Amino acid sequence: MARVNVERTENGFVARNDRGAEVVMGGGDEQGVFTPVELLLAALGGCNIVTVEPLTAKRGHRLVRLAMTVQAEKVEPTLLGPITVTYDVELPEGDDEADEVFRAVARRVEEKYCTVSRALRGQTEVRLELPE
Repeated sequence: MARVNVERTENGFVARNDRGAEVVMGGGDEQGVFTPVELLLAALGGCNIVTVEPLTAKRGHRLVRLAMTVQAEKVEPTLLGPITVTYDVELPEGDDEADEVFRAVARRVEEKYCTVSRALRGQTEVRLELPE
């Protein structure tokens, strides 16, 4: 189970997990914070990249550089358009097979193994529970 606690603080809003990590959130005009949409994009990118890296390395192809940009535009005030994940990789010199392995792993991860990708593409239900 995944769980975070989100609350308003004196300095804005913060999300905390049970392991003590924190992410500060706010509006789009505040410095030093993520917006909720940026966190959604970060979650998508993070889910993909933390799964691609060990699977590529496990197949004997540790990439010199592995990074990505995740972006989307709002097509309506409360609706995102398509999300684009763009990888930035540097392949090991002399490893002719690394590109093929990386591409196959990245596609498979996005399609089948990234929980966030699957939730965004699917019909994940959101339940609202209000205090009585």
